[in-house]
Amino acid sequence: MSAPARSGVVVAIDGPSGSGKSSTSRGVATRLGLRYLDTGAMYRALTWWMLRHDVDVADPGCVAARCGEPAIVAGTDPTAPTITVDGADVATAIRTPEVTGAVSQVSAVPEVRARLLRLQREVIAEALQGPGIVVEGRDIGATVAPDADVKVYLTADAAARARRRSAEEGGSDVTATETSLLARDRIDSTRAASPLTMADGAVHLDTTPYPLDEVVDRIVGMVEAAS
Repeated sequence: MSAPARSGVVVAIDGPSGSGKSSTSRGVATRLGLRYLDTGAMYRALTWWMLRHDVDVADPGCVAARCGEPAIVAGTDPTAPTITVDGADVATAIRTPEVTGAVSQVSAVPEVRARLLRLQREVIAEALQGPGIVVEGRDIGATVAPDADVKVYLTADAAARARRRSAEEGGSDVTATETSLLARDRIDSTRAASPLTMADGAVHLDTTPYPLDEVVDRIVGMVEAAS
């Protein structure tokens, strides 16, 4: 894809599950009047579709053969982000344990990543005609938007990440959640296609000791300094 004419800013926020990417990214986008894209929701949406259509998510060939079928649309309002598959709202459905347990397998398939990469860059290109966008995921600074104006890599210790995710899930077992998060880290960091990694030029920010507002303040300051 050729580079779009730029009039806005792109902020890339990467990191493992539970590091605070979503809350931070939405906070930064809201503060700065930018659009917001949750790329993880797109992978979850495709995974949900695969499970609903009885595709064997453990078979990369089966996943690759069908990954181009569903229409996936991610809304970019940071105050009310949406995700639809074939016109149906799946914002709640994609957060089930079943989808969570399968999304890393689906995400590791190169054809899946290539298809969603194209969709993600289309969203970014459209947002660049306005003020810009905050994009969160696991390969944004390295692959999706390597020329982003600001790149941030968020981390937090495993226990803190598990507590946050447990709270988001309404009080799930923290120990089991931590085990699941670490398993996802291993898959996401070792996959052949766009592994989870800190991009060149990214600022590493460990969110463990900081409240959300302070993390948002720090990143807003980075964006303002880069403008």
